[in-house]
Amino acid sequence: MPDDPGEIAPPLCPSAQPEMTGSQVIGVIGGTATEPRVLPLREPLAVSEELLRLADPVLPTEVFRFAAPCAGSGCQHFADGECRLARRVIHILPEVTDRLPPCRIRPDCRWWRQEGRAACLRCPQIVTQTYGPTPDLVRAATPAAD
Repeated sequence: MPDDPGEIAPPLCPSAQPEMTGSQVIGVIGGTATEPRVLPLREPLAVSEELLRLADPVLPTEVFRFAAPCAGSGCQHFADGECRLARRVIHILPEVTDRLPPCRIRPDCRWWRQEGRAACLRCPQIVTQTYGPTPDLVRAATPAAD
């Protein structure tokens, strides 16, 4: 949240890291190892050491999906005023649902603002820590794929 009431908060990155300032848990990873799916929380949870310890003995990114204020030009996926990751996701990955999944961050989500419905229909398959990702997922996640 901005300090100045007139200042606009940056949009939220729906594919953030837990250590980012303002990070919150927006979902829990379910599905299978080959087809993981994010199960959204009813309400985002602020990241805390206690919450991150719930993932032990694995990495928090293997259990949770995080959102945080977009880092903009401080992110490897951001260029020319847009999130290139969101763009690659919609151009490379298939839709995994035919209706908008429940999402508490949608009004503030960079991917929604930039790519709309197309991003949301692919979003549940995006997990930070993936073992055995498909070639398309690797291509979508690789900044050099632009």
